Amino acid sequence: MKTVTLIGKPGCHLCDVARDVIVRVCAEVGAAWEEKDINQDQELYRTYWEQIPVVLVDGEQHDFWRVDPERLRGALTS
Repeated sequence: MKTVTLIGKPGCHLCDVARDVIVRVCAEVGAAWEEKDINQDQELYRTYWEQIPVVLVDGEQHDFWRVDPERLRGALTS
């Protein structure tokens, strides 16, 4: 089973939209997901601060800013 990680921060509208897509797609395909707050991890902040929300699939960057549900579904089912 693959794991999706959403890297974002509280109060981020794009993060809220990305979370909705991730929750829906993960539920459809049976994938796990987690969320990390960029403000709580200096390494994540240094790496991704200009790109949030960032989506990782099994630790590899998959998307940033906008999450395409079809593309995410494809990554999780391939």
